Amino acid sequence: MKSRNLPQVVETLTLVMLLISAVCAKNAERMEPKTKPGIEVLLEEKVDLVRGKRVGLITNPTGVNSRLETTVDLLYNHPDINLVVLFGPEHGVRGDVMAGDKIDDFVDKKTGVPVYSLYGKTRKPTPEMLKDVDVLIYDIQDIGSRAYTYIYTMAMGMEAAAETGKPFIVLDRPNPLGGNLIEGPVLDPAFKSFIGMYPIPFVYGLTVGELAQLFNKEFGINADLTVVPMKGWKREMTFEDTGLEWVITSPHIPHGKTAFFCAATGVIGELHTIDIGIGYTLPFELTGEEWINADEFAEELNSYNLPGVVFRPLHYRPYYFTRQNTELQGVQIHIRDIDKFQPMRTQIDILSAIRKLYPDREIFNTERTGMFDKAMGTDEVRNALIDQEDSDKIIGRWQKDLKKFKKIRQKYLIY
Repeated sequence: MKSRNLPQVVETLTLVMLLISAVCAKNAERMEPKTKPGIEVLLEEKVDLVRGKRVGLITNPTGVNSRLETTVDLLYNHPDINLVVLFGPEHGVRGDVMAGDKIDDFVDKKTGVPVYSLYGKTRKPTPEMLKDVDVLIYDIQDIGSRAYTYIYTMAMGMEAAAETGKPFIVLDRPNPLGGNLIEGPVLDPAFKSFIGMYPIPFVYGLTVGELAQLFNKEFGINADLTVVPMKGWKREMTFEDTGLEWVITSPHIPHGKTAFFCAATGVIGELHTIDIGIGYTLPFELTGEEWINADEFAEELNSYNLPGVVFRPLHYRPYYFTRQNTELQGVQIHIRDIDKFQPMRTQIDILSAIRKLYPDREIFNTERTGMFDKAMGTDEVRNALIDQEDSDKIIGRWQKDLKKFKKIRQKYLIY
């Protein structure tokens, strides 16, 4: 009886194995990233740019390929590349330093390569640091917002390369906000700082490679610049669309989508008079304070019918930072349609709602006012909010400068 059924059993097992193989193959296909970052394109197609050369690398933990192998290790272990020095931005090469903390020079334990800090005594590589370097490479994930120091570390690296006659290579990476979102005030040069060096909008709709090209030509850096482009990236893609794994760019940007929330509340957070979830489990996704009524605040914000977003009342208690163990009320920002979401409009309306509901709370009466203005790139927004101007009027002031920027930006699009 058993022997007569054996062929049928074998046939059934064969079919099962074929089905399992098909499912595994389909899953593998689904898991394959759609986008190939610049580091992979460099090593697969453009290694001649660095073959036999002494390489300096500006990077941090976000410098990885699609298999999460670090750019440091990939270059150090490559037989045709001589990695001689590393440069670390804010948070350090290994990403183990809190925001704003200064970093000293040291030697990388894994490779033995010297590491120079670009967020300590100097923010720009010195000629002495570059004396043994033939080419300088930049590979760091951006978040698409102007008030983030990495893009200025890149710009200063380009300046140093130009001044010492070294080629500068940017290994391109996705803009997690996509390549089409452009919003916010263009920086007024009077508010230039290390969180805003050039007159670009708060949200600029460029990859870091495209931004490097714009910096280089529009602001007179004139480095010998090469951008190694990605493959498979399209302007409408958010980071989730790329299929790549997100590596935290700084301690409070744990997910690719956090970049959208950071663009919507990050400037508010500079005041330290309004909590934005730093110290809680949802950094940048919240807005709250002890004196805010959660239901009232949510109702007011939802009445504005802002595109792509709703606000949910929330009571929470931060675990650390400025509001540690303090009972707060506010809202959680829920992005319903990421293609319609306008983070800077949302940020202005959050502040407008606070000024309307709680006019006696002097949220701008703080020693951090200067940081708010530097992050916003102007003091016009703060002054207009103090005067309780209509949000549409505030946002309308940006439009002329945004139109000019969009025209300039068009020259530097790669994708």
